[in-house]
Amino acid sequence: MMEKQVVVRNPHGLHARPAAKFVQAASSVPEDVIIEKNGKTANAKSILSIMSLGVSKGDTVTLTVAGESGETLLQTLEGILVSEAE
Repeated sequence: MMEKQVVVRNPHGLHARPAAKFVQAASSVPEDVIIEKNGKTANAKSILSIMSLGVSKGDTVTLTVAGESGETLLQTLEGILVSEAE
């Protein structure tokens, strides 16, 4: 299991388009992928779960990937969260 903390820099946080990209990336692997904010966890493969966290710019989230795809997937997910493109 791999874990990484990331400070969100995307101006919209995880809303609409960034959330869809995040779910698409997380769904590309068979392993469980979890995102956590302030002790509340969500399945990173579910857009509704992610949006229920209310992740905004400046928030710190923890990403957890169980399995062999961890390092590569964490880098991809981090890239979506830190992208300042709208």
